[in-house]
Amino acid sequence: MKQDTLEGKAKTKNGVKRLCFSIICILLEVIFIITIVTRLNEYAEIINLFTRILSGILVLGLYASNKTSSMKMPWVILILIFPIMGVGLYLLIGLNGGTHKMRERYAEIDSKLLPMLPDSQECLSRIKETIPKAGNIASYIQRNSQYPIYQNTDIVYFDEAVKGLEAQLKDLEKAQKFIFMEYHAIEDAEAWHKIQDVLEERVKAGVEVRVFYDDMGSIGFINTDFVKKMEAIGIHCRVFNPFMPGLNLFLNNRDHRKITVIDGKVGFTGGYNLANEYFNYTHPYGQWKDTGIRLEGDAVQSLTVTFLEMWNAVSDKAANDSDFSKYLFHYDYAAQQTGFVQPYADSPMDNEQVGEEVYISMINKAEKYCWFMTPYLIITDEMTHALCLAAKRGVDVRIITPGIPDKKFIYN
Repeated sequence: MKQDTLEGKAKTKNGVKRLCFSIICILLEVIFIITIVTRLNEYAEIINLFTRILSGILVLGLYASNKTSSMKMPWVILILIFPIMGVGLYLLIGLNGGTHKMRERYAEIDSKLLPMLPDSQECLSRIKETIPKAGNIASYIQRNSQYPIYQNTDIVYFDEAVKGLEAQLKDLEKAQKFIFMEYHAIEDAEAWHKIQDVLEERVKAGVEVRVFYDDMGSIGFINTDFVKKMEAIGIHCRVFNPFMPGLNLFLNNRDHRKITVIDGKVGFTGGYNLANEYFNYTHPYGQWKDTGIRLEGDAVQSLTVTFLEMWNAVSDKAANDSDFSKYLFHYDYAAQQTGFVQPYADSPMDNEQVGEEVYISMINKAEKYCWFMTPYLIITDEMTHALCLAAKRGVDVRIITPGIPDKKFIYN
């Protein structure tokens, strides 16, 4: 494994070089565009008029949009003060909704996948009767993201990421049909090597294995050679939204999901990525605190759909799944726990901030306490107002953030 470690370090350096090269290329393109526009002196009046009109349209559009004020105001200020640069940047990354082609692709996949999830009206009625406040939130999630609520699911909570990894490895070793893994960041190092060894063994046993990661999240840990390495040992691998040396309308959308699905029966999710620092194999920021959960039972179906949606959305149709039924099926399982479970996902293809709305709804309904632990406290004005109002109502509001941040500019 020492040779693999050396290769991993080389890949990390290559990934950083690729990131720097891509950023330089994008900056050069922006400078080139600005230079061309500003040097067209003979058309200066026309360009200025066009830019002002477009700026006005964009500002009015932003004002009328359902974006949060903290998302609107920086763009409005930038567009009004620096029209050419502001308009250009907003059209490139501010729209944050992807291209028409991407929207169509997501819609087509969702039209096939989401109807395969079970009807949860009976379960939804039960939670509304037993826990009305939670029932209303569950109803919102189901209506706006189409992910149902379940029972018949056992949950195990891990207060340390390394405990989640240990349980994950044991379940991966038992896989018989398929393994799906989707993560924001994967580091080609010790923690991943433990997983890779198990995946390679399961591939030899005939198990289908898929690995999916976000390029920006992993760019400091690995590079595109990682895909070739995985394919060489029989692991299917795809990358979400590769960071390329060029302007990209979809650039600002990143995949922050952390999901493992095993045979459609067991699932893992939580806050940890598959990198050494999350499991305290290394300590670049002191003791790393993160959590995870293990699901077994009916609710795993939603994790499967979440993975398949993104996996198929980023690739050409010819290489995509034609039959989802072999991954989405009902099996007999009798859960020991009786609680309600509702895994759900947000999408960059709509303007509904499902995740934030769920948190705000929970805060607004809180009566005793709201305790949060987060690595990055970057909240909107709406979220800030909800937290402050809860505190004014007498709710015990507490927020824990790291004493040693891994991204200092956020704390500044």
